[in-house]
Amino acid sequence: TECVSGCVCPEGLFDDGRGGCVEQKDCPCIHNNEWYSSGDKIKVDCNTCTCQKGVWKCTDEVCYGTCMIYGSGHYNTFDGKFYDFDGNCEYVAAQDFCGDKTSGSFSIITENVPCGTTGVTCSKAIKMFLGVSGDSQYRSNKEYKEIQRHVGDDVQYWNRTVGLYLVIEASNGVILIWDKKTTIFIKLSPDYKGKVCGLCGNFDDKANNDFTTRSGLQDPNPLNFGNSWKQSPMCPDVMKDIKPCDLKPHRKSWAEKECSIIHSEVFKICHSKVDPIPFYEACVHDACSCDSGGDCECFCTAVAAYAQECIKAEACVFWRTPDIC
Repeated sequence: TECVSGCVCPEGLFDDGRGGCVEQKDCPCIHNNEWYSSGDKIKVDCNTCTCQKGVWKCTDEVCYGTCMIYGSGHYNTFDGKFYDFDGNCEYVAAQDFCGDKTSGSFSIITENVPCGTTGVTCSKAIKMFLGVSGDSQYRSNKEYKEIQRHVGDDVQYWNRTVGLYLVIEASNGVILIWDKKTTIFIKLSPDYKGKVCGLCGNFDDKANNDFTTRSGLQDPNPLNFGNSWKQSPMCPDVMKDIKPCDLKPHRKSWAEKECSIIHSEVFKICHSKVDPIPFYEACVHDACSCDSGGDCECFCTAVAAYAQECIKAEACVFWRTPDIC
């Protein structure tokens, strides 16, 4: 037989992908392009995965879903679909009144208004309806207003402040987290899987069907999808995507320079866990669009959104400095 040059492991041993030979029980595992040794544990959402003989073995807990709305019309659905929508109206962010259902346990409405002069919009107020009659409204001028509260079929809820955030937790498995500016997180218990609708998608673990309109049809166009969820037919439909850096080209180089922190060494530990590209693009978009004051706040909100996703993926990043946010 002909000899072939190269390195092979002795019989009974396996290539560990790092230039060494190991027994099968010591085979490493790979996750997000990083190697982990046998016995290493990682967190994936609310589950723990352990590397065993080159294969990940994970716990089977059902996790809460999170939808994020932030900055100038950026949405990351419960199932991880990232898109932009700049509507100037009130919209259903998430609710369980879907299809032919006439009742449900919650509805969350976002009021979007123009930010700056380019036409992009931000979420400036949020309304949360719980049970039959509970209605709590949180406004971005740092006020918290409870509109009405009746005794009876109400869902109980609690509010508390955690660092920068106001947290409202309801007994029906709905949690609202708000930074009192333009960032909102909606967390839902697994009981709502496949039972919700709105701009945050349907929470069925499939991102490809998140653009389901109010009438129950799927539409690949985020503008048609977003327009279908407006609360008032009097509001104008959004007809085109707004590209603020094209409208304000003098701001583009500053925006790209500031937002490059997302691609920098500061966030390196996170790059393999959370794709930085959509967050960088959203950051540049926001830094260009905030042209009537508060441009640093828009930039900071955009970077904080990426940092928040990094923390969820167990990559803690310390990015705020006396000079940056």
